[in-house]
Amino acid sequence: MHRRLTLSLLALLAAFLSAPGPAASQDDPAGTSFITPFPPNDTYNLVVIGDDLAEGLLGGARDTFQKDARVVLRGTPLSIGGLMRRDFDQKLVELEERLKAEPAQIAILMMGAWDRVSVRDPASGKRLMVGTEGWRREYAARSDRLLKMLRRRNVATYWVGLPGVRRSDANEDVQTMNNVLRERVYLNGAKYVDAYAVFIDESGGWSQYGPDVTGKIRRLRAGDGVYFTWEGNKKLAYFVDRELRRDLTQARADRAVPLDGDEAEQAKINPDRAKLAETSDGAGAGSQSGGGTQIPGAKDGGPGDQKADNGRVNLRIVSETGREEIVALDIVRPAISASVVALVTRRESVDRPSQLGESVVDEIPGGLTVMSTVALATGAGQAGGHRRLSPSQSPYFRVLFKGERLPPKPGRADDATWPRPAPPTEAAFLPDGDPVVTGATATDDKPKAPAAQRRKIRN
Repeated sequence: MHRRLTLSLLALLAAFLSAPGPAASQDDPAGTSFITPFPPNDTYNLVVIGDDLAEGLLGGARDTFQKDARVVLRGTPLSIGGLMRRDFDQKLVELEERLKAEPAQIAILMMGAWDRVSVRDPASGKRLMVGTEGWRREYAARSDRLLKMLRRRNVATYWVGLPGVRRSDANEDVQTMNNVLRERVYLNGAKYVDAYAVFIDESGGWSQYGPDVTGKIRRLRAGDGVYFTWEGNKKLAYFVDRELRRDLTQARADRAVPLDGDEAEQAKINPDRAKLAETSDGAGAGSQSGGGTQIPGAKDGGPGDQKADNGRVNLRIVSETGREEIVALDIVRPAISASVVALVTRRESVDRPSQLGESVVDEIPGGLTVMSTVALATGAGQAGGHRRLSPSQSPYFRVLFKGERLPPKPGRADDATWPRPAPPTEAAFLPDGDPVVTGATATDDKPKAPAAQRRKIRN
C-alpha cells in the first residue's frame, strides 16, 4: 500500500515539474524586435562579412545603410573566402577574434562565389563532389558553425543568398546552395535575404539587364556572369536595407516597453511615458470605462485618440433541447491611438477628419496577403447634409475592385437592350408653364425660349 502511494506521488511530482508554468510563457518576449533595442551608446555597429560578392555589396551600400544616424557601417568587409575553402577554420577563428576586439550588433553575410569546389569528408577522407549528399551535409555543417558563432556574440545576422549565374550547370549548384543556406539560416535564428528572385528575367532565366532601384532598365550584372555592376550592387543593397530598415523601426518601437530599471532610467529612455505616468498617477490611468482594453503604449485622452467603445448584443438561439435561450456577445473595440488613426484616415478639411476607409484583402503568390484601405474621395460640397455611400458601394470600387458591370442608362451608347425603347411622347413644361411637345408628335425641332427672354425680345 505504501509502495503504491509512493509511486503515485512520484508520478504526480514528475508531471508537475515537467508542466510549463505560467511564468515561463510570460518570460518569453512576444513581439520583440530582431535587433536589440538598446545597443551600446545607442549606436549599432554594422559589419559586412564574406567574399568578393560581399565587397561589392558594401561598395553599393555605403550610403544606403547609413540613412539612420544610429547605424555605423564598418568601412572594410571582414573577409571569408567561402564556406568550402581550405582556410575556413582559420578564417572563422580570426573572425571571432575581430568581433571580440570590435563588437558588432548587425552582420550582413554574402559569400559563395568560390564555394563550387569539392572537399574531403572529415570522417572518411573521401572526396565529396559538388551537389552530392555528403557535400550538402558538409556545407550545412560549416554554415551552422558560422551562424552559431555570430549568435554567441549576440549579432543580428542577415545572410544574402546567391544570385543566379549565366552558366546553366553552375546555376543548378547555386540553387542547391541557396536551399541549404535558407534552411540553416532559419534554424539558427538568422534572416535570409533572397537575391536570386530579384535578378532574373520574366522567364526565370539569367539576364544581364534589368530595372534598377528607380525602375530604369540598366546593366546590373558583370560580363563574367557572376558579379554585379555598380547599379547591380546598389539594387542588391536596396533589398538588404529594406529588410534591415523594418527591424530598426521595430527596435525603435520596442524602446517604449516598460523597463526593469528605476524611474530615472525609464525617464531617460522614454520621457513621454514618464510624463504620462506622472499626470495619471492616482487618477486610475490605464482603466477604461466599460471594461475596454487599451492598446499598450497608447496614450489615453490624447489629441486624436479614440477611446475604447465596447458593446454587447443579445442573440436569441434555439438550444439542442429545443428551448429558446439568450446569448450575450461582447463586441470589443479597443482604444486606438492617434498615430494609428492617422495612418488609415484621410482629411477632407482642416477641422473635420473623415471616417476609416474600407479594407481590401488580396492574396498574392508566395503566401503573402496584401491589405489596403480605400477611402471614398468626395468633393468639398458633398460633405454637408448628404448621406455618403459606403466605399464598397461606390461605382469605382464595384468596377475596379469587385469586377462588376454597372447597368447602363436607358438610351445610352452602352445600352444593348432590344427592341429599342420608344421615344417619350408625354408633354413637358418649361418653368414658365408653356408646354413643349417632344417625341414623334413634335412639329418644331427648335425649343421655345423662356418667357422672360421672349418678353425681352418683344420689348
